[in-house]
Amino acid sequence: MKKATAFIFLLIFLGCPVLIPCLGANAQEKVRYSCSAQIFEAFGMERINEFTKDTGVKVDLHVSSSSAAAYRLMNDFSDIAGAAEALNFRYKEFGYLETPFCKDPLAVIISSRCPVESLTIDQLRGVFGGGITNWKEVGGPDEPIVVIVPGEETAAFKNFRSLAMEGREIIYTLMSARSTMVINATKHIPWAISFIAHAAVKDHENLKFMKIGGLLPLDKGYPYYQTFYYVTKGAPAGPTKKFIDFTLSEKGQTIIRAKGMIPVMRKPDEDIRN
Repeated sequence: MKKATAFIFLLIFLGCPVLIPCLGANAQEKVRYSCSAQIFEAFGMERINEFTKDTGVKVDLHVSSSSAAAYRLMNDFSDIAGAAEALNFRYKEFGYLETPFCKDPLAVIISSRCPVESLTIDQLRGVFGGGITNWKEVGGPDEPIVVIVPGEETAAFKNFRSLAMEGREIIYTLMSARSTMVINATKHIPWAISFIAHAAVKDHENLKFMKIGGLLPLDKGYPYYQTFYYVTKGAPAGPTKKFIDFTLSEKGQTIIRAKGMIPVMRKPDEDIRN
């Protein structure tokens, strides 16, 4: 009996070094999140910090373009992707799922020093299509229009070309590598104009929103909106599901509204406006 007891004690003693790291590794759950630069800039760290505070789940964050975020998910570098564009239908056939969680105006931005306040839809297309090249053509000073755009592979560029330009070619002066880089570029380059998610820029100084057809981004009837999505491999589970559920919860939707965005309800046929 003593030998058996000693043997059991020895197993426990030798097993502890193996068991302890395993228990430590599971002490805090983790979700690997690849996020669009627009979405990250729109929320900052607030949503992630609140999620970790509420659930204890750690978030490993990687910020990139929407397409790069989806690519990282598909190559198992992340558990969930945040994208500002819809998932290509062919990926859905392979089991990838998207969960829309909010809508945000795709805003046209200019320096606060620019006196032009509003463009018609045709003027906007003229500016970004190369037909209008000087601010005096739209009621401003005799200064060249500097058109700054996000990279062609960003969701912001693709969405603007689809929504505002209706597929027409965009003629630009400068192109940024990351979508949110247009914010500082527009702020510091005289007579610049660009576009980006409204929530990504609303707290920045020395910038203002251009009215389109007399409407600001938060006005009813504003024509250009992006939808933000979560993308997962199959049905979300574990920490990934907790991450999505937090965004769709009352607390998560309160954060969305505070940022000037519109939560997307669970039923796709519902009117998402409150």
